Amino acid sequence: MSILTILIVALLILTGLIVGLFLFLNPTAAIEIQKNFYARINWMIKPISMSKEIRNTKIMGLCLLVIGFATLVYFAMRLF
Repeated sequence: MSILTILIVALLILTGLIVGLFLFLNPTAAIEIQKNFYARINWMIKPISMSKEIRNTKIMGLCLLVIGFATLVYFAMRLF
């Protein structure tokens, strides 16, 4: 595996872990960022149940963390 490939994979894994951690620790801010993005493109979104939206965002962040760690372990084992 080339150095460039390793750096790209490492960057993607790190990005996934950071985003997953952000979604898990601060779901309300993530929801607000999404709402602001959609407002800029002339769409209005509003969750029906904010508590369910926060719960689902936390679950999505946790899943992203698990996938990131699994990918990290896989590529670490493959390299060494």
